[in-house]
Amino acid sequence: MAIQIRLHDDLRSFGELVRPILEADPVRHTIAVTVLAARLRPGAPNDLAHLVTVHEDGVVTGAAMRVEGWSLIVSALPARFAPAVADVLAGQAPEPTGVSGPRDEAEAFATAWRARTGRGCSSVMGQRLFELGTLTPPAGVPGGSRVATLADLDLLDAWYHDFAEDALPADWPRAGRDDIARMIAAGHPNVLWEVDGEPVSMATARPPAADMSRIGPVWTPPEHRNRGFGSAVTAAATQWALDAGARHVVLFTDLANPVSNSIYQRIGFRPLLDAVDMTFER
Repeated sequence: MAIQIRLHDDLRSFGELVRPILEADPVRHTIAVTVLAARLRPGAPNDLAHLVTVHEDGVVTGAAMRVEGWSLIVSALPARFAPAVADVLAGQAPEPTGVSGPRDEAEAFATAWRARTGRGCSSVMGQRLFELGTLTPPAGVPGGSRVATLADLDLLDAWYHDFAEDALPADWPRAGRDDIARMIAAGHPNVLWEVDGEPVSMATARPPAADMSRIGPVWTPPEHRNRGFGSAVTAAATQWALDAGARHVVLFTDLANPVSNSIYQRIGFRPLLDAVDMTFER
């Protein structure tokens, strides 16, 4: 069977080629689906560095993509194609700095990259993908939710920064003030939980793409923790996604954080698969 690896420079035509693969399982491909949908919106940044398709006898059977500053997304790249794609991307400027996806696919590409370039890799973050079953909001949590507006930009900017400092690897890109403003303008809701008019927690929901919405980040400042606010605001953001038409609602947790891996299950999320983000040696 003839295999061909193609690199693309036109996002729209790439999207048309890979959409059938991604939309066949939007939960597994949640990152790729949301990245592609966001970049196809008018006014979106043109920051996709690698767009790769794999063709077998003229049929697209694999794909990978990368946003500048982020790892190569390989959820749609079967492990058997990893060596061929690594061969094509080695020497491309700029080369991928890492790989991200379900554990089997990510580790297959990391192995192929090491064999092709001689450079090893390290695991940056192990994650678990959860999918909503039946939403069960927590009972008895004081306060209520609302969607943030541009008037909340200072708060959101501070909370996104605090979340990144607390939960993300040091070299991961951060959402800045302008990024958050663009999110709000594009209808990408940041849901706040408030008690007596004071915001105490936040959860972000992505507009549905391929009938799927992903929740995150979720952030509760330390002084407001252990009162159910994180669970309540996550449930509120999830309800927003369902009301917006999502049939699948998902979220990622850090495998190193046992609290997050338990609280989301109490409101109806069920573990689906493990994923990993790996960084390549320079």
